[in-house]
Amino acid sequence: MSLQILEAQTGDDPVATVIILHGLGADGRDFVPVAEQLDLSAIGPVRFLFPNAPHLPVTINGGYSMPAWYDILGADIVSQQDEAGMRQTQAAIEAILANEKARGIAANRIVLAGFSQGCAMALMAGLRHGERLAGIVGMSGYLPLADKTALEASPANKDVPIFLAHGTLDGVVALPRASASRDALNALGYPVEWHEYRMEHSVCPQEVADLQQWLLRVLA
Repeated sequence: MSLQILEAQTGDDPVATVIILHGLGADGRDFVPVAEQLDLSAIGPVRFLFPNAPHLPVTINGGYSMPAWYDILGADIVSQQDEAGMRQTQAAIEAILANEKARGIAANRIVLAGFSQGCAMALMAGLRHGERLAGIVGMSGYLPLADKTALEASPANKDVPIFLAHGTLDGVVALPRASASRDALNALGYPVEWHEYRMEHSVCPQEVADLQQWLLRVLA
């Protein structure tokens, strides 16, 4: 799977890269306004990558084709998971990471972030990546294939910082599903910074502000 990627830089010769994976039915442009609100000038120029998911038929939406990182097989996102689709997207993310390293950005200067489905893939790919990343960001999503994480996680990222944020009014990925993912990650020893906001399945200004402070710390 070769992905189209929207790219932006805050200056020449970036010292870090932030990869943001959008949610179901959106595209890479969805998080450009969020990135534009982040002031990371204290660490130097930053490259932002916004990959576009391929169009896939989504079972829960009647088979309608839309941008998706993997199929949603049913309302129960724990017992019904498109593992094959997730594995395919994981490989595509690995290719993006490899390309960034080839461009001179070390793995420990790369943050892998995502929203909703993108959050699931950021967690899945990030925890399994063979080199230490700067951090993983999960917004309004969940940990996929949670029962396989301990076995498949990379020792290199056993202590990778994780920023998780969720809306208390989220009707797409319910808060208990997200908090269960947080608890699973904590049980495995990952340092998770958890945030809740009074919002639905979206991003709010306070979340962006909290994310900015976290990024400044992990990329310092």
